[in-house]
Amino acid sequence: MSRVDLAKAGLKLVALVSKTCSHNMESNPYFSLAVLFFAALGFGLAPLGLARLWGMVFSPAKPNPTKNAIYECGLESKGDAWVQFRSAYYLYAIIFLIFDVEAVFLLPFAVSFSGLGVAACVSMLIFVLLLIEGLAWAWAKGVLTWQ
Repeated sequence: MSRVDLAKAGLKLVALVSKTCSHNMESNPYFSLAVLFFAALGFGLAPLGLARLWGMVFSPAKPNPTKNAIYECGLESKGDAWVQFRSAYYLYAIIFLIFDVEAVFLLPFAVSFSGLGVAACVSMLIFVLLLIEGLAWAWAKGVLTWQ
């Protein structure tokens, strides 16, 4: 077969495939959605399957009491694992997240400030005032004082 014959056969095959695919999509409007769903499912499950296969092939299971022992940082644990600690650490984290989100919203606003109208400026002012109110509340409650 010459190159011309191969090119003609390839064009016929492409026309046949496109005709078949367009016929399937026209008959069922959810075909492309199903294809994307199964592609996403495969994209998520393929690494898990490969990791499981890798673990079964290359890491033989040899359980023993030493391997199954509970440890932390290579040392045997002593006492109860339930230790009380101050909830103020959570408040520090929440306050950090609040002001981190503030920075995420303020940066695009500052970049496009000259092209925005009065409504955008008022809404951003309200947003900043709410954050200042939250900061004042945390300060008044003594959350920001480290002891």
